[in-house]
Amino acid sequence: MNEKLTQLWNDCLAVIKDNVDIDAFDTWFSPIEPISYQNDVLTIMVPSQFYYEYIDEQYAGLLSTTLSRICGRHTKLMYRVVVDQAIKRGGTTDMVGLDKHVERKKAQTSEFESNLNYKLTFNNFVEGECNKLTRTAGINIASQPGKTIFNPLFIYGKSGVGKTHLANAIGLKTKELHPQKRILYVSANLFQLQYTEASRNGQTNDFLNFYQTVDVLIIDDIQEFGEGKKTSTQNTFFHIFNHLHQSGKQLILTCDKKPAELEGLEERLLNRFKWGLSAELESPDFATRKAILQQKAEKDGLKLPENIINYIAEHVTDNVRNLEGTIISLIAQSTLNQRTINLELAKKVVSNLVGESEEKQNIQSILDTVCQYFGVTSDQMQSSSRKREIVQARQIAMYFASKLTEETLTTIGTTIGKRNHATVLHACKTVSDLIDTDKHFRHSIEELEQKLNAL
Repeated sequence: MNEKLTQLWNDCLAVIKDNVDIDAFDTWFSPIEPISYQNDVLTIMVPSQFYYEYIDEQYAGLLSTTLSRICGRHTKLMYRVVVDQAIKRGGTTDMVGLDKHVERKKAQTSEFESNLNYKLTFNNFVEGECNKLTRTAGINIASQPGKTIFNPLFIYGKSGVGKTHLANAIGLKTKELHPQKRILYVSANLFQLQYTEASRNGQTNDFLNFYQTVDVLIIDDIQEFGEGKKTSTQNTFFHIFNHLHQSGKQLILTCDKKPAELEGLEERLLNRFKWGLSAELESPDFATRKAILQQKAEKDGLKLPENIINYIAEHVTDNVRNLEGTIISLIAQSTLNQRTINLELAKKVVSNLVGESEEKQNIQSILDTVCQYFGVTSDQMQSSSRKREIVQARQIAMYFASKLTEETLTTIGTTIGKRNHATVLHACKTVSDLIDTDKHFRHSIEELEQKLNAL
């Protein structure tokens, strides 16, 4: 970067700093880097699309006045946004130029519209123990659609764990590897509406013919076919399913329940759902939640301290959607109320999101309380020591972590002493047995539980 350009931008920053408060300046202008100044065009680089949109909306007038004052009234401003192009360029970083009046390029589409969401890719689907099996199966499907044993792929799990994201990611990866394939993503509700409209207009055969030409069919929220026992819709989908499966085409279905728990669906459909792989997406564990938060923050150009990431990951445990919502809320609180993002603000945002009464205990707070009660250190708890007092304290911490949090046994074991889930099961049984047989031990557990509930 040449000295003249640096000085020019520093002069602009001096004017801006006089017109906004220090928190807003540090948040929105300090991360900006000048790229070039040629032919009355000043080009600056911002960390994310969100930064660009917010600055252009909130500070366009200030920027225009500043440029006129420092650079001349004919000066124009161009933004460059850092975007991830890892898929296309093997992990490098590309920059996309955007002027103040951005003209968004329309996605190139063929005659066949896939309805896929191009933001939901494998690249931004964070892998963890909660989704590794299903994600791996999805990548295999994308490589050889219709030719693996995962047909159909039946993805199930509660709301917000990433079912729609993963289904779209499989579709997009398939489209990338097999551009000639006809890939269609459709919700069960839209499928039902299309079928109803086709039946009303005497176009049922056209409807069937269209769906039978698809190479990869993705149906989201398949459980909706069972609501109100939509018999005619189920019958039509049964014939589409059979034709595609027998023709070596790929089917991907998402659902909020496993096939065995679905109600209102015909048995012959349920049997076909079990032909391939039924895979559950679980709530993300602690490590995965941290990775999701870090990815989301980086995407939006934020650098969050480790203690804030840890706090959110410990308290927002339910699903991916709430984790991403927490980051968005942090940005909004910081920008709209002009507040610095710190632990205090994070606690307020998390409290508003999950509700103070619903905020769950986290493993670390349980571990700290147990250590203090028994007079042992965190390092001793994490060690391989077999001393009776340390082993018992470790087992009690595991017992309370299992009882008071929604974490998996694997996560509890990994966090407390790097043990496996079998060790946690044994610890819980040992503590339960002692509670039933040892009055003094039971009293200690009751005291500890009171302390934990008071946190």
